[in-house]
Amino acid sequence: MGMKNTISMGERVNATISRIKKVIYGRTVMILLGFLAQLILLGVGYILLRNYSFLFYIFFLSIGAVAVVYIFNAPGNPDLKLSWMLPIAIFPVFGAIFYVTIVSQPGTKVLYDRLLEQAENTKKYVLPRREVWERLREESPHMGQLAHYLEKCDNSPVYDGTQVKYYPLGDSQFVDMVEELKKAEKYIFIEFFIVSSGQMLGEILDILKEKAKQGVEVRFMYDGTNVLWNLPNFFPDMLEEEGIRCKMFAPIKFIFSPHYNNRDHRKILVIDGRVAFTGGINLADEYINRKNRFGHWKDAGAMVRGDAVERFTYMFLEMWNESERIQEPGRKYRLPADAAVSGDGYAIPYSVCPLGPERVGEMVYLDIINTAHTYVHIMTPYLIPDDRMIMALTYAARRGVEVVIVMPHIPDKKYAFMLAKTYYNQLLEAGVRIYEYEPGFVHAKVFVSDDMKAVVGTVNLDYRSLYHHFECGLVLYRNSQIAVMEKDIQDTLDKCIEVKVEDYRRLKLTDRALGRIMRIVAPLM
Repeated sequence: MGMKNTISMGERVNATISRIKKVIYGRTVMILLGFLAQLILLGVGYILLRNYSFLFYIFFLSIGAVAVVYIFNAPGNPDLKLSWMLPIAIFPVFGAIFYVTIVSQPGTKVLYDRLLEQAENTKKYVLPRREVWERLREESPHMGQLAHYLEKCDNSPVYDGTQVKYYPLGDSQFVDMVEELKKAEKYIFIEFFIVSSGQMLGEILDILKEKAKQGVEVRFMYDGTNVLWNLPNFFPDMLEEEGIRCKMFAPIKFIFSPHYNNRDHRKILVIDGRVAFTGGINLADEYINRKNRFGHWKDAGAMVRGDAVERFTYMFLEMWNESERIQEPGRKYRLPADAAVSGDGYAIPYSVCPLGPERVGEMVYLDIINTAHTYVHIMTPYLIPDDRMIMALTYAARRGVEVVIVMPHIPDKKYAFMLAKTYYNQLLEAGVRIYEYEPGFVHAKVFVSDDMKAVVGTVNLDYRSLYHHFECGLVLYRNSQIAVMEKDIQDTLDKCIEVKVEDYRRLKLTDRALGRIMRIVAPLM
C-alpha cells in the first residue's frame, strides 16, 4: 500500500497563490483602471465646469490662492510646501482641488484619533521606567534628551534590561526566527510590509498552523498593497481557516483614497512577550537570498530579548486594535515577570506615525548625525533626503565627522536610484563619502556613530519613510552589538565601489536632468 501524500499549509498556500497570479495581476489592472477612470472624470468635470461657469473658475482660483497662503504659513517641511505650491501655481484650479482632496482626508483623521486612543490605552500597562531614564541622563545628557523626546512624543520608554542580537543578513535572521517561533507557548504577533509566496512564507505558515493547533494565539497582519502584486484578496480567509487571525492594513480597493499613501512599512515579530524581531527583512525569498532579483540582497535586522520586547508588543497591538470595534485590554500581554535579562546598555524601540505633527524617524536620525563626534556610518537603500537632512549630513562632514553612506549598486527601483544620484554631488563636495555595494542591493537601514550609538529598523532615508509610512526602529546606546554593526558596515565597504565627484559628472546629461526634474515632486512620491 502506498503512503498517503500530505501537503503542508505552506505548500498549499504557495500553490494557491501561484495558480491565481494572473487573477491577482488582473485585479491590479482593474484597480489601476478604476483609479485612472476617476482621475479622467475629475479632469473632464473640471474642463466642463471651467468652460461653462466663469464663477466656478474664479471660485477655485480663489481657493488656490488661499491654499498657497495656507501652505506657506503652515508648519512643516519646506520641501513638501514647495512641491505642493508648484501644481497649484501651474494649474490653479485643478491643483487646488487636488490639494484640498489630499489634505482634508476624514479617513486619515479618524485613523489618527484611533491610534492616539490605542496609545493612551497602552500607557496603562507599560511599567514606569523613570529611574532608567534618569540613569541614562546622568551618563549622557544628549541621549537622555533623545530618550525624553521618544517617550513624550512616541510613548516609547528607554529600557536597560535588554539583550540584542544583530543580523548582518536576512539569511541568518530567518534561521533564528524559525527556531523562536517553534518555542512559542502563548502568542505570536506578526506584522510585515511585504508578504510573498515562497520557501520563507511556506516554512513560517507551517509553524503558525501547528502552533494554532496547540492553542497558541497567532495574529498575522500585513500591508494592503500586497493584494496588487503578491497575495490574493482572500489570503486572510485562508489563514483564518487554520485558526490564525489575519488582517490587511488599509486594503486597496477600486475607489481611490489619499489614505493609500500611508502604508504599514513596519516589520515586527513578537513571541510570548519575550522575544522580538525587527529590521529590513520582509517575508519574501529575496530577503534571505533564496531568490535572486537584484544580485546579492544585503539586509540587516535585530532580535531583542528582555524588557524592550514590551514596546514591540504594544506597537503591534496599537496598530492591530485600531480597526477593532471592541477595546482590548492590554494586561494580558504585559511583560512577563521573568522576562528580564541581564542588561547590555540601553535600548529604545520606537514607532513612526505619519499622521501626526512629529517626524520621529527623521528626528532620531538627525539627533545621531548632529551629536556625532568622530563618525556616522549609514546603510540605506534609498537616498532622497529633505533639506534639513542634507544640511545635517553636510555640516557633520564639514566639521570633521566621517560621514559614510552605503548605497546599492544594483537598484530595485531605477527611478529612485536616478533620483538619489542627483544628491551625490552636493554631498560629495561637502566631504560625505558615498559607496555602492557592488554585489547587489542594499536594503539595510542602519546608523552607527562613535562606537556608542546605533539604530536598526525599517526607516529609509527618503520621503516615503520619513513622512508617509508607518515605521519602527530600535535605538541602541552602549550596547555590545554596536561593535558588531560597525564591523558589518566595514565588511560591506570591502565589497563596495566608492563614488567620486567625477563619477557624478560622467553621468548622462539626460539622466541628471530627469533626476533633477523628479526632485520637484520627490516629497510627494
